Amino acid sequence: MKAKFQAIKGMNDILPEQTPAWHKLEALLLQLMQQYGYSEIRMPLVEKTALFKRSIGEVTDIVEKEMYTWTDISDDSLTLRPEGTASCVRAGIEHGLLYNQQQKLWYMGPMFRRENPQKGRYRQFHQLGVEAFGFAGPDVEVEQILLTHRLWRALGIDNDVVLHINTLGDSESRANYRELLVTYFNAHKEQLDEDSLRRLNSNPLRILDSKNPAMQSLIEQAPKLSEHVDEASKEHFERLKSMLTAAGLTFQVNDRLVRGLDYYNRTVFEWMTDKLGAQGTICAGGRYDGLTDQLGGQATTASGFAMGIERILSLAIEAGYFADYSEAPHVYFIAMGESAEVQAMVLAEKLRDELPHLRMVVNCGGGNFKKQFKKADRSAAKIALILGEDEVQQQVIGIKFLRDDRVQESCSWNELAAQLGSFEFTD
Repeated sequence: MKAKFQAIKGMNDILPEQTPAWHKLEALLLQLMQQYGYSEIRMPLVEKTALFKRSIGEVTDIVEKEMYTWTDISDDSLTLRPEGTASCVRAGIEHGLLYNQQQKLWYMGPMFRRENPQKGRYRQFHQLGVEAFGFAGPDVEVEQILLTHRLWRALGIDNDVVLHINTLGDSESRANYRELLVTYFNAHKEQLDEDSLRRLNSNPLRILDSKNPAMQSLIEQAPKLSEHVDEASKEHFERLKSMLTAAGLTFQVNDRLVRGLDYYNRTVFEWMTDKLGAQGTICAGGRYDGLTDQLGGQATTASGFAMGIERILSLAIEAGYFADYSEAPHVYFIAMGESAEVQAMVLAEKLRDELPHLRMVVNCGGGNFKKQFKKADRSAAKIALILGEDEVQQQVIGIKFLRDDRVQESCSWNELAAQLGSFEFTD
């Protein structure tokens, strides 16, 4: 017996019973992007490895442990994209979208990280990313946070998430703070775990983000970033907080929020939940003014965020957002006999022309009336259209209501579209 193939660990099939929820969420996300004036950009799945090493940082879990990287036949090192911001900035620079311009862009699609799969976190996962270029003030950051909050409200999960914010300061204040951290942690080197020792001289801010319980007391006593931020960044952060308060949003200032990617400066934020286990972040972002310059373009102010679609779906399903949503057919077309089967196809095409929003399945594969009615019932259609040899002779069609206690009706072929159009098909 031949071995069966299975999907790669952490790379999951999205089955037909699951895709309606994806469609509904994707439609809501598209509507939100249009409401806020963001334009879609689509980037390739594969980029040169150096793009991510330079943007994300070589001493990060993503680059060191999680990227899917290989050398192709041209001897180029290529990588399946682990996140979208670097690709978006690369595309913006390459196509002249960023310099001396203001751009609001969004994208959605699969990303790839070889991490340990857990609830809502997979090796192939899907993200929505939002990026704004050419905006220096905190207003665009507040707008992006408000956009995400509007999504939580629409999904009914706004009570399940908490907004955490922080400021990292400018590059100079971060460099000074970095030296303080290195000095502090060097004095307590014996308490650092393997990951923290590796990061000590290359990326000490990431030590603050450690989840190791044995190190929490040490981290709590470390110098506070907020006490070493430059004045301009403090003012920027105060304005951001004032605007969030004016908009009615509650938030927590989290001194330990540093984000896992190297390119952030000033504002960083995360929406967190306790509904998804230890990894509770469902959306994260902030400002990254130096990235375009770092990737070879002209310096441009920028801010953005990304959210994990699978994790948001999980929360929305639990909240009942998809409870009454269905993509089941409205109509199942039953035909018995050769001439009826031909005429069913003809009538169905005419109905699709006249009622483009009607979801309809025409029975294929034959079967007697009993078998076809069973298939109609399993499809969850609301109405069965019935066409036999007698109906063909009389040019009429039967209309049977499968979910309502109503008497079966009959109408002529010419009146069928109008008759179906008069019914209210609610999902």
